[in-house]
Amino acid sequence: MFSYGARGPATLTLIPIQLIDMTQHADRRDFIKYSSLAGASILVPAHAGIARGYACNGKLNVGVIGAGGKGNRDARGVEGENLVALCDVDDSRAAGSYKRYPKAKRYRDYRVMMDKEKLDAVVISAPDHSHAPAAVIALQKGLHVYCQKPLTHTVEEARVLKALAVKHKVSTSMGNQGTGMDGLRQAVEIVRAGAIGEVRELHVWTNRPGGYWKQGLKRDDKIDVIPATMRWDLFLGPAPYRPYQKKYAPFSWRGFWDYGTGALGDMGCHILNMPFMALELGAPSWVEAESVGGTDDSAPLWSKVVYQFPQRGKLPPVKFTWYDGGKKPPVELVPGATKLAGGGSIMVGSKGVMYSADDYGRTFQLLPKERFQDYKPPAPTLPRARGGTGDKIYNEWIDDCKGGPQCMASFDYAADLTETVLLGNVAIRAAEKIHWDSVNLRATNCPKAEEFIRKEYSWGFGIS
Repeated sequence: MFSYGARGPATLTLIPIQLIDMTQHADRRDFIKYSSLAGASILVPAHAGIARGYACNGKLNVGVIGAGGKGNRDARGVEGENLVALCDVDDSRAAGSYKRYPKAKRYRDYRVMMDKEKLDAVVISAPDHSHAPAAVIALQKGLHVYCQKPLTHTVEEARVLKALAVKHKVSTSMGNQGTGMDGLRQAVEIVRAGAIGEVRELHVWTNRPGGYWKQGLKRDDKIDVIPATMRWDLFLGPAPYRPYQKKYAPFSWRGFWDYGTGALGDMGCHILNMPFMALELGAPSWVEAESVGGTDDSAPLWSKVVYQFPQRGKLPPVKFTWYDGGKKPPVELVPGATKLAGGGSIMVGSKGVMYSADDYGRTFQLLPKERFQDYKPPAPTLPRARGGTGDKIYNEWIDDCKGGPQCMASFDYAADLTETVLLGNVAIRAAEKIHWDSVNLRATNCPKAEEFIRKEYSWGFGIS
């Protein structure tokens, strides 16, 4: 179906998608067969950049998918535009957004929303497993897309979204807000300027899942009563059918493979972001994971994932180690430290260390202190986004939508970061070292990794 080039399909076949009863399920081949015969199709506009046709001082017509939870914050981030439609599968979860934007039309099915409303852009804040199916529809319609992290649920989906964004010439952004922060951009500039020398060792960690959600869980036969405010079938969307349980939704879905991507997927796109950009990491050559407590249904209690990145031009090879579930790198890596923050990154260079005790990479130290006490950062080489700290990621995307510079969190960049992060989950689930062929999107030594690189979709929610 796809012909892959390095980190991006050279060709991409798109298919019509019919709005179908979610009680039916089919595998990918059945989905493609039946949807190709469907009468209701997604129409690609003749001019894919049609949403750029308004005046630069005009306002975007925006729809928000997943208006509750994180979507509430994302809606506020773009509320200077015209919020014309809100979509959420749970009226209770989205009540705050509904109250704040009473004029916006309400939907439970994002497919119906995008079919009925005249939109310029969408914000996707639904659970991980619904990111790509919603984004594919939006991109095919020529809509600008802001999508929460991780950009996708699988590695293959990241490739698809990157290709579609290019094909339809729309403005895109992933919602890892650190990308819009001046501190992250300065850290990138400092590393690229050679302040800490050649970096061959990188460590990144998080305190998730911790008390945020549970992992290491097994499926059971319990069936809970679906809340009257929720459309459970639409929450499932592209995922296999499961009876409703409170442990899945509205929040703890993050720990289940069907809906979330665990601690690595949730926080990797945040904490790895700054060093990934600074070191221009690209695709790894191999990935190997150690974990405890993982199941077929749920991410592990903790994991340690090692990635090896090859030499990139003049940049040396890098060994990157990820830690979660309370695991951390040796404190001795940080000169003068007696303990490490709950989450952060350490880049070990030939001339010094950059230590960021921050999930977003916006704050950092150059160590040892005595070596850098008179250090002056280089002149900025990266643009600075406008607006307050919390709003810059949104403002940069909106400016891009209106004809401004491409935002730094665009799918061009975010898809590669997401793909790298999710390869760690492939290694965790396959329980084998993965030798990665980035050009052909496959693990050359591990056939069972295939089912974790891509997936099957329920009828009516597939991508291709």
